[in-house]
Amino acid sequence: MHKIGMLSDTHGWLDPRILTLFAGVDEIWHAGDIGSEAVADELAAFKPLVAVYGNIDTPDMRRRFPEDVFIQREGMRIWMTHIGGYPGRYSPRVLGLLKDQPLPDLFVCGHSHI
Repeated sequence: MHKIGMLSDTHGWLDPRILTLFAGVDEIWHAGDIGSEAVADELAAFKPLVAVYGNIDTPDMRRRFPEDVFIQREGMRIWMTHIGGYPGRYSPRVLGLLKDQPLPDLFVCGHSHI
């Protein structure tokens, strides 16, 4: 089974415990608001990184990472974005994309700080 370490909204600060907590994962997924190239570099040097940019990320980060990632893992269609909303309250952009594409098996988003 593929193990994922998932986080978002680091805002330029990476808790040092993350590297210990994510030691056994196969990939790290970051759902946006990475906040600095240094955090992205540290994560990418540690494990393969799949990430999207968030609303606080700089133009350089927006060139490095996409707004949306559509991937497949273990037969599941996965969509990751930063500002997504939730069932019944999706962002207008996400609602439009949901109408134009097959529904993902897993929808991952950050921004809520939950």
